[in-house]
Amino acid sequence: MGSGVTLQLVLDLSGTFVFGLNGALTAMDAENLDIVGVVTLGVITALGGGIVRDVLTGSLPPAAFRDWRYLVVALAAGVVAFVARGLWRRIPGWINVFDAAGLALFCVAGTVTAFAAHLAPFQSAILGTITGVGGGTIRDIVIRRVPTVLTSGLYAIPAACGATLTAIALDFHFYGNPIAIAAAALCFAIRMVGVRFKLNAPSSRPPRP
Repeated sequence: MGSGVTLQLVLDLSGTFVFGLNGALTAMDAENLDIVGVVTLGVITALGGGIVRDVLTGSLPPAAFRDWRYLVVALAAGVVAFVARGLWRRIPGWINVFDAAGLALFCVAGTVTAFAAHLAPFQSAILGTITGVGGGTIRDIVIRRVPTVLTSGLYAIPAACGATLTAIALDFHFYGNPIAIAAAALCFAIRMVGVRFKLNAPSSRPPRP
């Protein structure tokens, strides 16, 4: 039980950090913000998905407000992104890498949390997906951009794949570190393949002749 709790905390805090980096980098890429704005958007991105997860499972107040480590990690990610902004701008592709990593870590962590709250496997996978895409969605709304989850077919789909694998493993009692890593890696790989080859689900816009 102890190792499971430790694994869950590692997933949550790791996801918080990489999503914090992604939110801060996205802020600097989209808007000319000062350090307060950059760190604020990093924190919102980092903690948004977890807060949505905890509210929906009735775990109140959310972990972000009960455990000081979440806020410290989110703040640290925003500060690191701002201080090293010159480095990140030379390698802009890292924004997508951090986004995919946060998506992967949170879809697994969110599913485990939902299952621990006695939700059924299907509902747990849905909540895991929501946890993964929640921070990025809030980030996009704040910077007045159509949320990525609504425009990129390979954003919610990778999260759903990772969450589904996690939910199946939990339901059949073979969830553990290897499965958690495999589920996160599956989500990350699908998302990065989508980014690399610009793959999307079918769009409502008619194809060009």
